[in-house]
Amino acid sequence: MRCPFCGNIDTQVKDSRPAEDHVAIRRRRACAACAGRFTTYERVQLRDLVVLKKNGKREDFDRDKLARSVRISLQKRPVEADRVDQMISGIVRRLESLGEIDIQSDQIGQIVMETLARIDTVAYVRFASVYKNFQAADDFEEFVHELRPPKADDEK
Repeated sequence: MRCPFCGNIDTQVKDSRPAEDHVAIRRRRACAACAGRFTTYERVQLRDLVVLKKNGKREDFDRDKLARSVRISLQKRPVEADRVDQMISGIVRRLESLGEIDIQSDQIGQIVMETLARIDTVAYVRFASVYKNFQAADDFEEFVHELRPPKADDEK
């Protein structure tokens, strides 16, 4: 593994342990040249996924891009980092288990929204606002109104 600080390829593993509920291995490494320390994660990848974008472009699936968008939606929310990592791993496993190499970006968005809806409603609305491309406050209001259960007065 190349050192992210000096670029040296001679790094040593100092500690290995399971991470993300035993679906990854966390390795603490040290560089022999600059003595820098860093962490790497090793995960099983079942297949190389390709994302089919709405504009027709094809793009390699990027777990880090998925993680960034999920973390942005969960920013300042009371959800533990381990839970977020488990959620992201679960989404990736679900995508890999679909049996398809090519996956529509809409399908990924729906899976993320379903998962966020179970974990944190605010994060769900945040993600949906970007995913569904809300343009005005009315879009938020309409979406949140759909989330609320009908009141007893509304049923009459």
